[in-house]
Order: sequence, then structure tokens, then C-alpha cells
Amino acid sequence: MDSTVTTGAETSVWGGGNRPLGASYGKLMMWFFLVSDALTFSGFLAAYGFSRFKFIETWPIADEVFTHVPFFHGNYPMIYVAFMTFVLIMSSVTMVLAVDAGHKMKQNAVIWYLFATIIGGAIFVGSQAWEWKTFIKGDHGALETNGGRILQFVKADSGERASLSDFAVTIEDERVEHEEKNGIWYYGEKALPTYSLNEVIEGFKADPNILIRTELVNEDGEKTVLDRQASLAKLADAKEVVEGANLIHNEYGSRLFADFFFFITGFHGFHVFSGVIINIIIFFNVILGTYERRGHYEMVEKIGLYWHFVDLVWVFVFTFFYLV
Repeated sequence: MDSTVTTGAETSVWGGGNRPLGASYGKLMMWFFLVSDALTFSGFLAAYGFSRFKFIETWPIADEVFTHVPFFHGNYPMIYVAFMTFVLIMSSVTMVLAVDAGHKMKQNAVIWYLFATIIGGAIFVGSQAWEWKTFIKGDHGALETNGGRILQFVKADSGERASLSDFAVTIEDERVEHEEKNGIWYYGEKALPTYSLNEVIEGFKADPNILIRTELVNEDGEKTVLDRQASLAKLADAKEVVEGANLIHNEYGSRLFADFFFFITGFHGFHVFSGVIINIIIFFNVILGTYERRGHYEMVEKIGLYWHFVDLVWVFVFTFFYLV
């Protein structure tokens, strides 16, 4: 029996009716990459979710962490993060318009829409870098206990967060050991915080308006504030001053929160940055007429798939870190 399969006049596996799902080889490979990348992000976010709900009673409250806006002082929870999200989503809109213009072979329209996409991506990456810087620098400062718990401070009369600078005193004898003349000690010791542990403790004792707020979330969804007597007793367990967040310490609460924040948002930011670079390359190719000579703008469509993917991933990252 003849088992030969006739495929028609096409001789190319990727040509005509033999194209899987009607997609070219390049677009199909892009889809394979996006599916694998989606599984990677899913694993990261699932790990974050398990860790958060395991330590939900001590997890930082996003509205109290992401409160900064460039050039403005004050408490603006989630405002700047919402702005970043809006910019990234709008860049996805301009990318759609660029792909549509490419289908219609409108070179100038592709140029302008790609340019707008690049600007949007650059603003997002720059904003994320600023957010990292602010997160690392810290806001009010806190104390870490021997058990790794974070003790924050609030004002008793208003309930507002109190910074270390609001009540800490200066003890000169403790600030001279880190001078350059001390040689190896100076170069080998880690950077000193703005205030030493003793300076914070003495300032706290001298100011009856300051109370300690623990990591524990109460039934109202707020951090637990201790009374004055319990606050003074809690100070005995303090080990060091913490300012800002890194992979070891986190003034906002659980160090796992900072670990996941840096890793997941950094991984996503790397994707956006890579997309901006690729978009710039394609942008100049469009200006040079490369795709006009090819007779199609499929490359714009392929980077468009990637760009929509990073936008979609950010929706999930935004939801997990900032909203839930």
C-alpha cells in the first residue's frame, strides 16, 4: 500500500498550508519562548503567594510601603505605582497601533508609534529604578530584635509613623569608632546607620509620645501598637537599627517580602529593559526602510507579542505585590 502523503505544490515545510496555526517560524518560536517564560513567572508568583500566606500575620502592608512620589513629600499610597502601570499599559496600546500600521505598510506611522512605545518603556524602567532606590534607602527606620522581628515607631497622639530622626538622640562617643584613622576597622566594618541602637533607645525613653508598633497584623488589618509600658519592655529585645531594605534586613517587615520584591520586580524589569533595547533596534530598522524592502513588518509583530507579554505579567505582579 502506498503511504505517501501529498502536501500539494509547496516544497517548504513552513510555507503555505503547512504553517502550524498559520504562523511563521519566527512567530511560532516567539510563542514557545513566551509560554516557557510564563511558566517561569508563574512559579515565582506561586512561591511568593505561598510565602505570603504562610507569614500573613507579619507581612508588610503595601499601602504603608509604597507611599512615595518623586519630587513630593508626604504619604501617597500606590499613586506612583498606579502611574507606572498606566504608562506600561498605554505603551502596549501604542505597540498595537504600530503593528496595525505595519500591516498596512505605513512606515511613518510605525516609526511614531514605536517611538511612543520606547518612551513609555523607558519611563517605566526609570520609575522602577527610582522605586528600588527609595525602597533600599528606607523611610522611617526601625529596630530588629534578636528573633529577626521588626519594631517600628508611631506617635501616640496622632498614630502616625515616627522616624528615628524624630526622637533619637546623639551620643558622640558612639559615632567616632568608624573613623578612617582606625585602619582595618574602618575598611572592614559595615556602614553605620544614621543612629546607633543606644541613641534610639535613649531617645525613645526620653520621649513619652513614641510607641512601638510590631509586625503583627490585628483583626482590623493594621499593625499592632503596644502601650508605653509594653513598648519599653520590648526594647530590651532589640538588637540593631535597620534603615531601608535589602536581602538581609527589611525595615518594613518580613525580609522575605524584600527578597521576593527585588527578585520578581527585578526579573520583570529586566524583561522590560530588554524589550526597550530590541524596540530601539527595530525602530532604527524601520527608519532605514529594512522592512519596507522585505515587504512586511513581521519583526514588529513579533516584538509586539513580547511587549504585550511583559505588560500582562506586570498586571499579575502589580496585583500580587500592591493590591492583594
